[in-house]
Amino acid sequence: MKSKLGLSAIILAAVLVSVASASEWSLDRAHTNVGFDVQHMMLTTVHGSFAKFDGTVNFDPAKPEALAIDATIDASSVDTRNDRRDDHLRSADFFDVTKYPNLTFTSKKTDVLGPGHFKVTGDLTIHGVTKEVALDVKGLDKQVKDPRGNPRMAATATTTINREDYGLMWNRALESGGVLVSKDVQIVLDVELQAADKDQSAK
Repeated sequence: MKSKLGLSAIILAAVLVSVASASEWSLDRAHTNVGFDVQHMMLTTVHGSFAKFDGTVNFDPAKPEALAIDATIDASSVDTRNDRRDDHLRSADFFDVTKYPNLTFTSKKTDVLGPGHFKVTGDLTIHGVTKEVALDVKGLDKQVKDPRGNPRMAATATTTINREDYGLMWNRALESGGVLVSKDVQIVLDVELQAADKDQSAK
């Protein structure tokens, strides 16, 4: 009887560990890109990203509707490959990073649109202003093991926001019509996930 009870305890522990590892994930910062696209002079697209960020994802394939995301981005780490432009983005004309150092997203609801396709609704805070947005998330339907045997998943999330909704009002009118910087900003997140307690340096 004791041996059966001992075996049952081991099986139960293994199940609990499996459930935990299947639902708690963190961003692998070395293989994740937090990017955005903005039109310049109504002609071309400027691509930017943030170098410093952190976040967690709770996802269990058995309960996809419970997908939850929590992320924080360091606004001062903005990078558009132009120092002068990046300094302007950090200034009070845009992010005002001294007063508002972080951008955050906290999900509130997930709708499953199909296998590996989700609509994740949550609160996005930029420049001290919080608005509800919906992320179009694709992925999380494939799990692989890295060379160390650790499970990994990936996803892409996109949404488009009006930067003026967040108080980022700076602009200049063009003589030919239109404006220097578009109001609409497309956010594009390419995310690789690893078990929440794994070393971020794993490759």
